[in-house]
Amino acid sequence: MALALCCVLTLFGTAAAAEERKAPGDPLIAIHDGFADEKTCSSCHAEQAAAFAASHHARAMAVADEQSVRADFNGTRFEDVGIAADFFRRDDRFFVRTEGPDGRQSDYEVKYTFAYEPLQQYLIDLGGGRLQALDIAWDTRKQTWFWLGEGSAAKPGSTFHWTGPFYRWNRTCIDCHSTDPRANFQPQANEYKSSYVATGIGCQSCHGGGAKHVEWAKTKAGGVSADMADPSLAKVDVNTCFACHARRTRLVDGYRPGGAFLDHFSPALLRSDLYFPDGQILDEVFEYGSFQQSKMAKAGVTCFDCHRAHEGTVKAAGNALCTQCHAETAPERFASNDPSGAFDTPAHTHHPEGSAGALCANCHMPERTYMKVDPRRDHSFVIPRPDLSAIYGTPNACIACHVGKTNAWASESMDEWYGKGWRERPTIAHAFAAAARDDAAAIEKLRGFLADRQQPGIVRGSAIGEMTRLDGAAAADPDPLVRLGAAEAAANLPPELRPDVIGGLLGDETRAVRVAAIRVLGATPSLELLGDRRRAFEAAAGDLRGFVQANADSAEAQGTYGSFLFEQRRTDEAEKAFRQAITLDPTFSGARINLAELYRASGDNEKSEQAYAEAVAANPDLADLRYGHGLSLVRQKAMQEAIEELGAAVRLEPANTRYRMTAAIALDAVGRTEDAFGLFDPADSGGTTDADLLGTAIQIGLKLGRYAETLAFAEALAQLRPHDPRTAELVRQLQDAVRQGR
Repeated sequence: MALALCCVLTLFGTAAAAEERKAPGDPLIAIHDGFADEKTCSSCHAEQAAAFAASHHARAMAVADEQSVRADFNGTRFEDVGIAADFFRRDDRFFVRTEGPDGRQSDYEVKYTFAYEPLQQYLIDLGGGRLQALDIAWDTRKQTWFWLGEGSAAKPGSTFHWTGPFYRWNRTCIDCHSTDPRANFQPQANEYKSSYVATGIGCQSCHGGGAKHVEWAKTKAGGVSADMADPSLAKVDVNTCFACHARRTRLVDGYRPGGAFLDHFSPALLRSDLYFPDGQILDEVFEYGSFQQSKMAKAGVTCFDCHRAHEGTVKAAGNALCTQCHAETAPERFASNDPSGAFDTPAHTHHPEGSAGALCANCHMPERTYMKVDPRRDHSFVIPRPDLSAIYGTPNACIACHVGKTNAWASESMDEWYGKGWRERPTIAHAFAAAARDDAAAIEKLRGFLADRQQPGIVRGSAIGEMTRLDGAAAADPDPLVRLGAAEAAANLPPELRPDVIGGLLGDETRAVRVAAIRVLGATPSLELLGDRRRAFEAAAGDLRGFVQANADSAEAQGTYGSFLFEQRRTDEAEKAFRQAITLDPTFSGARINLAELYRASGDNEKSEQAYAEAVAANPDLADLRYGHGLSLVRQKAMQEAIEELGAAVRLEPANTRYRMTAAIALDAVGRTEDAFGLFDPADSGGTTDADLLGTAIQIGLKLGRYAETLAFAEALAQLRPHDPRTAELVRQLQDAVRQGR
């Protein structure tokens, strides 16, 4: 967005420009109904517009030109992990020569810049309205190109190649870098007709459509007497911020500032792949999930207490930001949540004044780097806990700053400063870490979180998820995040128990809860429900359809809907949804597996095998596909081909006991019993916890008369079944046979 800093446009002139509906220079700009041309805002709000123009928000996306492009396109080259790209200019335009979707080197023009600092990406039009974010970005601080990926380079045509769905602006990025962006995906043509009101984030991104406000201002400026009051704009609150600053799933199109966050988005809870056990940020989750855990959020602190809305900067430098509230005299606003105290002193920080260690944020908001160069602060406002770091590997500011020091050193230092009471401070780490290990001892602690209304909703909702996974508990609660956790976690209950546990959530007042509930209750046909329950089911199914329509270009959303339709026995519609998911992302294995299993359940083993074969061709290195294909070949009685596929699954994922056991059974079935027994290693039997695997090894070992090796498997099984007399007798007999040299 280019906001003029000094030029003040007349209302009437800008209104006329808005009526043209299109802006030169960016073909994606269109003034949507209810919105005004962004330049209109600065004619009355010049001060705010000038402040905003200097922010990173205003530079979130821009047409690529001399002013917006920050990278070196003067004949530079990048090479790494098999990726190569040349960056050059031609006729005042910017180009990159690199590997395209067909695997060949081609020249691509950069159409837009994406982000501003500390990195900038570049968007390329691949046709069909698709804008793709190049996965080679520019580090604005080091002034160098770098690759955003990890490990080895993705193959052309795959999800994580820069030309694939993951890097598609229309699908992944569009919500948060432009003003009122609309993907406008056309499923039949498999193309986009995307548009937005302004290229970057603008006034109406946060204040909502301003058309009525402009009309009111025109009437007022013209001196025309009118009873019409200012229709005003949307109230800017934390929901407006969280709409982008959250790890979330979009539930419906058309979010407007001021709308309820949980009616438009479903946030990720404290999953172990996203957060550390103590709630600190692990994966790229943005600010919502961590801030919701904080005492500050519970006390009523909002984003605007610390951040200037237009500039996007913090309100004060250094510790002055924190001592707005954390001073010796508590602000009246927080009288019931007293934050007062003498914190900005060496007596508290134990670091010299003005040093990095004396800054509140460095200890209580540790940074974690994302996209390789972008450090972001944790917003849960934790205290350093090196004792937890030693146990669970959680981050802490002490050793992050004092490189080379240990957690034990940091803990001893804190003992000297504060005594040992800090070690006893309540934490969620022990319970969530135990739950991640499937330790049943965690259940009581998690249940305690659920019963404690002083705990943040996101903690309680996440706790119920872990409890349900372990022992089938569920809850109804006034906090929508708790109900969301209950709905999501019910997926781990037997299908027949789910309606009684979360059936009432189908009619929940919050859309995120309703959508989560209907996804879990898909295995319950609506015809089995009566009265209000059936009506609620059908209404929630409508919410699910809305979610799919809002994410029509997402293979995952189509796959989710296909599974729901299949569970509802709407086989033809389910097949269509799975096929659409595969069209959107040919390497999306989940949809291919579900399609193959749909054919199998329908009794068409030939189609099932064909679907698996196509899946393997698209993803030859995925063990679950090779395994599923192997089973489909067994059903086709093509045993030799089945054994090859099952063997491939074992090689790709050797720790998977199910794959190993099935491959052994198949080998034994065709007379290759020695080869089957070779898949089991007696030396590893002591650590095996899969009774079925041990039973298969014992059966094949007895068949071959290999009693010494079989004894190792039998003894391991006896450890798993210490009270089983048949296993104990088998061990005794094998011991006798070994002693007799048999």
